[in-house]
Amino acid sequence: MKTRLRQQIAIILTICTMITIHGCGNGDTAVRTTRTIRFWHFWSEPGQKTALKELISEFEKANNATVELTELSWNDGKVKLQAAFNSGAPPDVVELGSDWVAQFSSAGVLLALPSDATALGRYVPYSLGPTMWQGRAYAYPWTIDTRVLYVNTGLVHSSGWKGAITTMDDLLALAEAVASKGSYGWGANGADAHRLYKKILPFMWSFGGDVLDKNGILVLNSTENVKAFTLYASLARTGFVETQRQLDAAFLQGKLAVWNSGSWLTKKIRINPALSVTPILMPGVGTNTGVSFAGGEYLAVSSATTNKQLSRDLVLFLTGGKQAVTFCIKVPEAGFPADKDYYQDSSLISDPVKKVFATQLEHARMTPVHPRWLDIESVLEDAVVRVLLGEATPEEALSKAQNEALAIVGK
Repeated sequence: MKTRLRQQIAIILTICTMITIHGCGNGDTAVRTTRTIRFWHFWSEPGQKTALKELISEFEKANNATVELTELSWNDGKVKLQAAFNSGAPPDVVELGSDWVAQFSSAGVLLALPSDATALGRYVPYSLGPTMWQGRAYAYPWTIDTRVLYVNTGLVHSSGWKGAITTMDDLLALAEAVASKGSYGWGANGADAHRLYKKILPFMWSFGGDVLDKNGILVLNSTENVKAFTLYASLARTGFVETQRQLDAAFLQGKLAVWNSGSWLTKKIRINPALSVTPILMPGVGTNTGVSFAGGEYLAVSSATTNKQLSRDLVLFLTGGKQAVTFCIKVPEAGFPADKDYYQDSSLISDPVKKVFATQLEHARMTPVHPRWLDIESVLEDAVVRVLLGEATPEEALSKAQNEALAIVGK
């Protein structure tokens, strides 16, 4: 009798459990439909994840919502995003690199965001270029950053070089002086997809060249660009050619006198007290100020989202100056808020190195906006490699690049 009673109780408990689980399942579905959104991002390192989760928790509490986070890597994140959009199951909110936005917005997979002066007026002006497609905004800038020249003062002093490095002529003379003493003057990026173009563009811009003119016409084979390629090749001969990762490592080992890199290197430099380094601005040409490369992280909303308002609210929350400053303080490699009232926040530029980056951002540009940019980028990088390998002169390489790019974008 007791055994049968136990069995009956067990059956009843099992049924209740199933009902409870089933009920919870329906509840989760309802919550997911109304107050749950998915956010795919690229902040995958422990400190980065912690900083982001703290902000997300603040947003969740204030909005009675749940944000499901998915980490992507820069190696294959773009492919995963494309697969998600193609399959019809994209995240509600997505982080995009500045040079990716045009490709996604032109494909019609992003939700148009408010594009009036009130909505866009709070961001650093040049960060708005990637946000726009056919007169409408499809993403908002979150953080921005740039590159500066890191100078190994020990190698510079050993070379006998004295004086400022304010022009491209100064830079080449310094690199040659270091090389004459048996050290490496400059590290040149070689075949390094999606990185090399960030190294050559500042030289092109500083010489007055560009990829596209103000009317969107290709101008790769301009005289100014030929001069930029010529100087880059001359600098390469004072050092060696490698990938960014290898050149970062070589600089940290004290092997390079001058290296163009980002803020992620600062923390690593400070670990080695024997390494004496001074960050300086990109040199100019003649009396013109040098121009560096600026990149940024952008936030967009999928046009397929079923929760448009909550998704837009998350974008506005994270790109807000106060939240962006908090994130950039905890994640220095994130750079600066794109909010123009916060990008030079005192809590950031009190660091003297960070202040150099903030100053360089005043003389920096972003990737040209074009839906086929990644294809144009590949052509540009191939041209640089041909010059560095001695397979073509700057004139020949750029003439070929111009024709290849025209075949991609049309006349």
